[in-house]
Amino acid sequence: MTNKRILYIGNNLSKKSKYKTSIAILSELLEKERFQLTVVSNKPNKLIRLLDMMYKTILLRNKVDFVLIDTFSTLNFYYAYIIALICKFFSLKYIPILRGGDLPKRLLNNPVLSKTIFSNAYKNVAPSNYLKTAFKKENFNSEFIANTIPLSDYLYVERTNIKPKLLWVRSFKHLYNPTLAIKVLLELKKEYPEATLCMVGPFLDGSYQQTVSLAQKYNLEDSVEFTGVLTKEDWHKKAKEYDIFINTTNFDNTPISVIEAMALGLTIVSTNVGGMPYLIDNKVDGLLVDKENVGQMTKAIIDVIEGKYATLSKKAREKAETFDWEIIKYKWFKILK
Repeated sequence: MTNKRILYIGNNLSKKSKYKTSIAILSELLEKERFQLTVVSNKPNKLIRLLDMMYKTILLRNKVDFVLIDTFSTLNFYYAYIIALICKFFSLKYIPILRGGDLPKRLLNNPVLSKTIFSNAYKNVAPSNYLKTAFKKENFNSEFIANTIPLSDYLYVERTNIKPKLLWVRSFKHLYNPTLAIKVLLELKKEYPEATLCMVGPFLDGSYQQTVSLAQKYNLEDSVEFTGVLTKEDWHKKAKEYDIFINTTNFDNTPISVIEAMALGLTIVSTNVGGMPYLIDNKVDGLLVDKENVGQMTKAIIDVIEGKYATLSKKAREKAETFDWEIIKYKWFKILK
């Protein structure tokens, strides 16, 4: 590839949180392909981070070929809007990467801002067919480029004797509904008293303390481990001790953590929200249940333990292989040529 220069705008907080985010993963992979990247911003304070994004976009306006913008559906939607305005003013080619699982609602609730961002973009990149479909419905064209992993980093472990050992990997945020994991564990213990749960991820809002308090209320402290943030290598090592990966979120796109779990050989049980039915083929490479439904998720887990779906893990690994960077990278090359 030629040495294209890219400014990548997003929450580059991996060093602070020790949690490798999509911006860190993609920027590292592009750099290995000889793209020249400037990644902004790593400022912890949201206002200062926004100002840093604006400043660097203006400063580098004549020194970059493309601007990538991680675009979410919550408060960070507005920094994408502001950076898009700056890019439009300076005639910069900018590419929103549609990260937010609730972006379809943003398109409906903020049509003017959405049109400003997405109609003037050089390309819109959707990491899931879920968002590609939603954007097409609102007449915004997008290119589907899946979230990616370097598959060689993921050792598949075949699990022949599934035990009630649950793993949860996500940021502690209300929209990811971590308290559901505790409620499911409580129900699961009625059938399997030895059941355990490990929850991995940074503590970003009050949902962490709510989850801890719920575990204490149900006397589950000895059955739940909160690790905080782990490096990718450490949580992969931790995953070898567990058999079932649960995804409890109320909103979602195509989370890297679920793709990683599929690659590692865990059986996936997830809420059926957002992009999840586009990622998981129900009863083929994972199980999907209604959001907030403790009973459904618990039953799905029991079905897995009892061997009702013996090939889910193998099929999930096969699907994860389609997300390998060595396959996905050519789609990026085509856009960034």
